[in-house]
Amino acid sequence: MSGAPADLEQHYNPRLAVTDFARHFEDWGRRSAQARGQMSGYLDVSYGSHAMEKLDIFRAEGQSKALLMFIHGGYWRALDKKDHSFVAREFTRRGVTVALINYALCPAVKVEDIVLQVLQAGAWLYRNGSNFGAPAGKLYVAGHSAGGHLSAMTLAAQWPKVAADLPTKVVQAALSVSGVFDVHPILQVPSVNVDVRLDQRQAGYVSPALMPPATDAPLWLAVGGAEQEGFQAQHQLMKRKWKKVVAGEVDCPGDNHFTVLDRLTKPDSPLFKTTMKMMGVE
Repeated sequence: MSGAPADLEQHYNPRLAVTDFARHFEDWGRRSAQARGQMSGYLDVSYGSHAMEKLDIFRAEGQSKALLMFIHGGYWRALDKKDHSFVAREFTRRGVTVALINYALCPAVKVEDIVLQVLQAGAWLYRNGSNFGAPAGKLYVAGHSAGGHLSAMTLAAQWPKVAADLPTKVVQAALSVSGVFDVHPILQVPSVNVDVRLDQRQAGYVSPALMPPATDAPLWLAVGGAEQEGFQAQHQLMKRKWKKVVAGEVDCPGDNHFTVLDRLTKPDSPLFKTTMKMMGVE
């Protein structure tokens, strides 16, 4: 997955391919503010001591059948959980408790620090989700872009090494949308790595495609049909490398790196239906 920096910039910088990307961010923020007014939940719950180690948890309507941890994207350096509340609305309506997590952003921290924060959030939800009405032992993860990468990392994690009280399988299954699974190409994407500051050692440490899955927990993969070559290649790489646990892939024809996220908000879309299937809520 090598290439010249100029080529990799074109393959891995979605803001070059989708010139109106700011409009999508504004739309997500508007819809998220509206969704927060419609859902019952708790905002800025601390899962750790860092100021960014907070989550918003929205209760399922009726009896909760599963707990979904959603991890936002932004190339590990941008965006916020509050920009993604809109993702939770339709899931809560259908009996899923949804937790949207924050994590510290690059360049203040490194990607490996973010991975550890995400695992800390998962451990907190595993221990405390039932306090919010979620069923014990039914924690699932979904993430978009950088969040897709981090979702895969939760399936590569050696959870008992995170904390002695954790079982081997904390996360029952995960969905990665438009993830990057071998992050080495990002070293040659100047517009991103100026903030992310990956080096060869760190890239190997946080590339799930170069690790074995830690358990038999299934992984679902999705990528927009109109996404750049880099994200398409990453999708195929993870499909090959983790073939023993990849449960399926979701076609999102015509979607770019930003519009693909909208599929998680549409109950009739294959992506939404697959997420519900993943959680055993159909």
